[in-house]
Amino acid sequence: MKAEIIAVGSEMLTPDHFDTNSLFITEKLNEAGCEVHLKTVVGDNEKDIVDVLRSGLRRSELIILSGGLGPTEDDLTRTSVAAVLHREIRIHPALVEALQRRFAGRGYSMPKINERQAQVIDGARVLENPNGTAPGLWLEEGKVGIALLPGPPRELKPMVERHILPWVRERTGGRRLAGRIFHITGLTESEVDSRVAPVYREYPQVQTIILANPGHIALRMGRWVERGEQVADLEQLAGRIQEALGDAIFSSARETLEEVVGRMLLESGQTLAIAESCTSGMIGMRVTRVPGSSRYFLGGVMCYSNDVKHRICGVPAQLLEDHGAVCAQVAEALAGGVRNALGASIGLSVTGIAGPDGGTSEKPVGLVFVGIADGSRTTHLKRIVPGDRETIRERTTCFALSSLRRFLISGRT
Repeated sequence: MKAEIIAVGSEMLTPDHFDTNSLFITEKLNEAGCEVHLKTVVGDNEKDIVDVLRSGLRRSELIILSGGLGPTEDDLTRTSVAAVLHREIRIHPALVEALQRRFAGRGYSMPKINERQAQVIDGARVLENPNGTAPGLWLEEGKVGIALLPGPPRELKPMVERHILPWVRERTGGRRLAGRIFHITGLTESEVDSRVAPVYREYPQVQTIILANPGHIALRMGRWVERGEQVADLEQLAGRIQEALGDAIFSSARETLEEVVGRMLLESGQTLAIAESCTSGMIGMRVTRVPGSSRYFLGGVMCYSNDVKHRICGVPAQLLEDHGAVCAQVAEALAGGVRNALGASIGLSVTGIAGPDGGTSEKPVGLVFVGIADGSRTTHLKRIVPGDRETIRERTTCFALSSLRRFLISGRT
């Protein structure tokens, strides 16, 4: 079964927003045996939505439209779909009453404009939306299923699970996309490919994709299988790639790098303190995104100035004067200093030049040092990170977490 996704909303054609719903929808459809062969982002323009939908009806068996179901004049998904299918739109009284009750439950009276969200295309089935005011719609035109879903992810995701996937599974007969994924750190995209390309070329029936992300590499393997079909070749390929990459793989599931580090700290019974200069809290933000991180993360110091490095983290003033803030010695002193200051098992530090100014021939923009200390071991790692200021800071954050992970691995072997 072939599906396509039409994401409706002019905001997604700006530099400030992007379509994340299609990633979720694609994953879930693939798991249910449906292949997404096209994704389109279209603005709030009825003619454009109509043109895309008309083309979709000729090439796809399932079309999912997300967004454009709100109450305002630029929410045009319903009217566009009705125009293509030559069907009328009518206000559904029961939906109006449900909307009024929903608003009343929040202590508001419903604005008249919200009645637009009670519009139903003739022949459509209403899809309940427990997390928002815009119900979805399901239609069938010939052999094509058409879903109209709201744009907010917290509303769309449960509706896909509840209303769309059962319809798909009935028609795919157990077919699915079998896959494996490895998340890799400490290697570049070209280094990963040079190690694994000789292996995956032996398995042409398995699609292998290497994706470069800020701070880590993702390697995906997958192939379509029918009900009951074995995937020994996929598992064999995954095993050989795992051997080729070793501990550069930090996850073969959906764990983030900070989740992996947090789990390792918990398992070892250790706590962490962080001193951040050029990243100014970005590492701490990543670490504390993990629920339960308070069990191992004690706190951090944003030691941007030399004075704070000296007064709070105990870096000797003479060391800063002799070598400057960006050097291996200061990185190690920061790690040991923040560890002592906060009473943690491990201290982690970063210092560097994020740019765009401040670089020299000896210390160029992008030069960063990571320091790690645990009381018995103190070490540092150096890297020149490419990119603009924000990219350098993001990559340095990943470099620090990756370095901490390797430090923890070395401590348990």
